[in-house]
Amino acid sequence: MSNSTETNTKSPTQAVISLTIPRIRRLTPVLVVDSVEPCIRFWIDRFGFKSANEVPGSDGKLIFASVEKDGVELMYQTRSSVISEHPDNAADLAGRSIALFLTVDDLDAVEKVVAGAPVIKPRHKTFYGSTELYVREPGGNMVGFAQML
Repeated sequence: MSNSTETNTKSPTQAVISLTIPRIRRLTPVLVVDSVEPCIRFWIDRFGFKSANEVPGSDGKLIFASVEKDGVELMYQTRSSVISEHPDNAADLAGRSIALFLTVDDLDAVEKVVAGAPVIKPRHKTFYGSTELYVREPGGNMVGFAQML
């Protein structure tokens, strides 16, 4: 698919509906967690990310923050602040999960910097040609690191 917008139509047997496909410029996950601080420290201390935004709540603790490095951005927001913004949507957070998958150049280096993080799946080779390692970051989210062979 090119960077420009394209038109998509349904098959000739269906009513023809023309849609303009919008270009998606960037995907940045917002991870909803109980506490923001330990999550951003994970990325800053272990991988050299820089804090990009920090929004404290009335108690001084962060309710939102983002970190960035090399074109990668992660955002964190507290569960309580999401619920306070939209109390009727609290049930939408139940049972949700996410796993981040990052391709890296040096899995040995990653393994060293994540030492001490809970290991979900130890280093292993996959059938699709990578070596991977999965850990849990402080917000409880699974983070997979893969080096292509």
